Amino acid sequence: MNVLRQLIHWIAYGYLVYAFGYASLFKVFQKPSMMENMEAFGFGKIWTLIIGYGELLGVLGLILGIWMHHVKNLSTIWLFAFAIGALMVHFSHGDYKYFYTALFCCISCFIVLLTDENFKLIL
Repeated sequence: MNVLRQLIHWIAYGYLVYAFGYASLFKVFQKPSMMENMEAFGFGKIWTLIIGYGELLGVLGLILGIWMHHVKNLSTIWLFAFAIGALMVHFSHGDYKYFYTALFCCISCFIVLLTDENFKLIL
């Protein structure tokens, strides 16, 4: 059972690195299609860059988190906020066709935290 939990953890972790990695780089390097899509959602160039650099910071934290567990957990929580924001933006604009990446990122963040042996939430 422990092997299955670790497998699920690393699949979700890899998905987060992949999804936020390409999305952040498309924003930071101002890929025209990404800039047009963000503009359609109401985000100008400055906000798109801020979001892109924020996501990139989270991805770098995830990569560093391979060796430092507390950085991985903090980065996962950081990116969870961006995933929720992306999901809400898609829903608020009636974009029910292309919201799946944001939804899977939300689920992946939850799975990464749930399956991490070094994460505990004490209320």
